[in-house]
Amino acid sequence: MTQGADQGPAAERGAPPGKAAATPDLYTPTLPDIPVMEGGVGPLYVVGDVHGYLDELKAALREAGLTNAEDQWAAANARLWFLGDFTDRGPDGVGVLDLVMRLSAEAAAAGGYCKALLGNHELLLLGASRFADTPVDSAAGTASFQAAWMLNGGQRTDMERLRDHHIQWMSRLDSMAVADGHLLVHSDTSAYLDYGSTIDDVNDAIWQALQRNDVGETWELFRKFTKRFAFRDEDGPGNVRELLDTFGGKRIVHGHSPIPYLTGETGGADADADDGDGEAEPRIEGPHVYADSLAVAMDGGVTMGGRLLVARLPLPDRS
Repeated sequence: MTQGADQGPAAERGAPPGKAAATPDLYTPTLPDIPVMEGGVGPLYVVGDVHGYLDELKAALREAGLTNAEDQWAAANARLWFLGDFTDRGPDGVGVLDLVMRLSAEAAAAGGYCKALLGNHELLLLGASRFADTPVDSAAGTASFQAAWMLNGGQRTDMERLRDHHIQWMSRLDSMAVADGHLLVHSDTSAYLDYGSTIDDVNDAIWQALQRNDVGETWELFRKFTKRFAFRDEDGPGNVRELLDTFGGKRIVHGHSPIPYLTGETGGADADADDGDGEAEPRIEGPHVYADSLAVAMDGGVTMGGRLLVARLPLPDRS
């Protein structure tokens, strides 16, 4: 069935069985049923991949009018979705987690919300923190989450500062949602179809997999959601339509693949090697609309000198 706006099973999720919730009062999960105060539903915003660039995130949120000069929520009943990939490559991934978690509480108190989706780098960081050097079978030979995390921009300072409440928060994030006719996901892949035929089913299946703490199962999740470019080429519009027909929405909005890779402005054929190689900085004007205007890419390539994008949906008509 088609999901309604902003639905998902996160509200039913507590701490894993046998563990008490260790989350401080300051931090709240991204609940889908936060009540809206009088005045109706506020405007909808999305944020692309942050990758530890805390200062750039703060500046972008201020510019959008979502936070004030003290980086506190200032947007009343506005709705804000982060599309995942908070950490790795940039200098302060844990600082980004702390900010997003704090804004979730502040937005809820103001009658809006700040929610987040699970990205492949959250899966990578969860795997590195839980399984470290435990061997996994990868296409490149036996490796480990620790090795993959370091290879893909893992920051030792993030691991040193990572606490249980960060891990619990990441492990409870939804993987997809619909808001105002937009199907929100992190990765431009069709792998979501492998986990169910409704948004609730997909979110619950991925959440359940993370609660089982199985290294092989977690690695398979990471592998699938690191794939990209499913919407870019000749088959792209058809792949987007399949997701929309299955999960609902009229347009898909995603992060994960930097816009310069989608447009061919720079390389990036490798699955997750998107940390730049000294090429000229890309010119990013805003979100990239493609696949017969059915897909919107939100990763502005902040890790390669692009922009950290915050956009209000729906996007203005440029025709």
